[in-house]
Amino acid sequence: MMQNVHLAPETDEDDLYSGYNDYNPIYDIEELENDAAFQQAVRTSHGRRPPITAKISSTAVTRPIATGYGSKTSLASSIGRPMTGAIQDGVTRPMTAVRAAGFTKAALRGSAFDPLGQSRGPAPPLEAKKKDSPEEKIKQLEKEVNELVEESCIASSCGDLKLVLFNLASQYSVNEMYAEALNTYQVIVKNKMFSNAGILKMNMGNIYLKQRNYSKAIKFYRMALDQVPSVNKQMRIKIMQNIGVTFIQAGQYSDAINSYEHIMSMAPNLKAGYNLTICYFAVGDREKMKKAFQKLIAVPLEIDEDKYISPSDDPHTNLVTEAIKNDHLRQMERERKAMAEKYIMTSAKLIAPVIETSFAAGYDWCVEVVKASQYVELANDLEINKAVTYLRQKDYNQAVEILKMLEKKDSRVKSAAATNLSALYYMGKDFAQASSYADIAVNSDRYNPAALTNKGNTVFANGDYEKAAEFYKEALRNDSSCTEALYNIGLTYEKLNRLDEALDCFLKLHAILRNSAEVLYQIANIYELMENPSQAIEWLMQVVSVVPTDPQVLSKLGELYDHEGDKSQAFQYYYESYRYFPCNIEVIEWLGAYYIDTQFWEKAIQYFERASLIQPTQVKWQLMVASCFRRSGNYQKALDTYKDTHRKFPENVECLRFLVRLCTDLGLKDAQEYARKLKRLEKMKEIREQRIKSGRDGSGGSRGKREGSASGDSGQNYSAGSKGERLSARLRALPGTNEPYESSSNKEIDASYVDPLGPQIERPKTAAKKRIDEDDFADEELGDDLLPE
Repeated sequence: MMQNVHLAPETDEDDLYSGYNDYNPIYDIEELENDAAFQQAVRTSHGRRPPITAKISSTAVTRPIATGYGSKTSLASSIGRPMTGAIQDGVTRPMTAVRAAGFTKAALRGSAFDPLGQSRGPAPPLEAKKKDSPEEKIKQLEKEVNELVEESCIASSCGDLKLVLFNLASQYSVNEMYAEALNTYQVIVKNKMFSNAGILKMNMGNIYLKQRNYSKAIKFYRMALDQVPSVNKQMRIKIMQNIGVTFIQAGQYSDAINSYEHIMSMAPNLKAGYNLTICYFAVGDREKMKKAFQKLIAVPLEIDEDKYISPSDDPHTNLVTEAIKNDHLRQMERERKAMAEKYIMTSAKLIAPVIETSFAAGYDWCVEVVKASQYVELANDLEINKAVTYLRQKDYNQAVEILKMLEKKDSRVKSAAATNLSALYYMGKDFAQASSYADIAVNSDRYNPAALTNKGNTVFANGDYEKAAEFYKEALRNDSSCTEALYNIGLTYEKLNRLDEALDCFLKLHAILRNSAEVLYQIANIYELMENPSQAIEWLMQVVSVVPTDPQVLSKLGELYDHEGDKSQAFQYYYESYRYFPCNIEVIEWLGAYYIDTQFWEKAIQYFERASLIQPTQVKWQLMVASCFRRSGNYQKALDTYKDTHRKFPENVECLRFLVRLCTDLGLKDAQEYARKLKRLEKMKEIREQRIKSGRDGSGGSRGKREGSASGDSGQNYSAGSKGERLSARLRALPGTNEPYESSSNKEIDASYVDPLGPQIERPKTAAKKRIDEDDFADEELGDDLLPE
């Protein structure tokens, strides 16, 4: 009977009840009666604690006492409860609440006892988590990492060390730790029991390809190809494609051709046919290019379009057809077809100019091949590309002829052709034809944003800005990414003086096109029109960071700084503008005036000489040069310059006046001759003015303005003329003939002369042309939509 009785061992390590008899002697209250220290504390403190006042921060004063067990503790009260605010082990304990949970003074005033706050109504709904927030992404990555770690742990516990190493190698490769990944793969491959060494060697080849070690990449690809069985045809084809790509990157096109020819003979596919065409183009073999293009065209798409067309009126069949029209399989087929069309169009554009004697003949051959294949609709697109090629060669007549032929095709092709024709006529300033073809394009395809943009451009050119804005808005409604329409509507609002709306348009466009210099400049221009020069300067600085060599932007910056009174910054940007484009007469004029203002006459001379070369018919530049020579003390050079100016402009009164003064001051005999010429010119001028005055008085007309210099009695008006041909308004007038002249020494000659370049000259205020002219904005919309490649 004792055979079924099992005695427990004396020492059981797994005793569930062990430790229950262990306790801290501090909590032993049986010996408190024998504890002298405790009894003394009870007799001296119980019932005689001092009252609590506002000056005392804690509820009781504690002190460490010794017990019978030799330990020290802090008793806050006579009953042994530690008080708040007491010091325990040298650390001050924070104050805590002294009232009961859920009890408030409001209860004394009749409020209900509500410790859970249920009377406040339901809790607000939880805020939905954003899926794209950084926290969610981090959590998702952490979850994936944990799953991988768990899988690795499970594989390790099962003894499947190869899987652990494979995951490790994959992570090394993803994190671009290629040396560690190769070492880990090598450990797996060395194991003879592993049957999939070929796949891992292909991964190793991929790593060598990323490192641009093409010889080793090809070596491992070929090793993988040898170890993959011939039954696995798909894997062998992929390895062959990798070998071909490696040969192309290494520049060994002949070897790449062998790989792709083998693929096209065994299992033809789109990528292999496209790469084969490129390789033959690289080696320049025309006939092989044609054959490769035909092979690419002949690759079957394996897409059945008939299954998406309901053959009968059966409701059940129609429901099934509607259900599969946009399922995942249909989307994959669309992507495959789009990729095939892209490869064919790119190959045709690449080989068409070289396979025949002319690009037109090459396009015609490609069009014929495409028409005889399953991609018949691509023939019209090739024709449009042919027209675009003519446009790039500036053969507009041939382009227009092709586009007019395509105008008779179906609505899609008709709309594209009419859109391009509208753009062509618009660039040729034939706005009537441009508007006509824009109407055709819009009527053929009402949702074509390029056609609507062209129509808006023609209306804009006629000055109807409100109507133009409507067309641009409609183009944006059809395609919110139509940057041409958004840019043009910004210019339209600027014309309508709706600057806030124009600024909004350009800021939206800036969010799409971050580094567009045109958009940045337009934003700066809007801020300038809004009289906010600081913001205009800030945005122009961004333009300079994108296009640092644009002279118009640099001159505009100089102008803004000049208006703000910062002459040094203005000089810096004007000088940079002159350095990149030394033919801007306004910049030259400003720099010359700046050096005169700072009394660097010799430096001003080179700018006025440059201006006289640019505008040889303007006498003022040569007079400026002569005046600078005179002010610098080089009187002989000044005299020679005045004489040369007089030979070129014999009827200029100011030049004769200075010649008379200089020759008289230098004691030259030519002074009398120049004086006679000056008198004759002044007399002729007076007679001419009297005739004009008498003629106007007789006709009852208004009094005419006198012609002459800035002083009002000279023969030529320097300030008259177009923009860029005037000096500062503060340029002093030349002296008149009736002013007294006193002879002086050479040192005093300079002080007695008064010429257009006085010491208190103001720098000319230039108005640099906008980098994007409003009248030329139509060029911005000639993008891929108008001229598809």
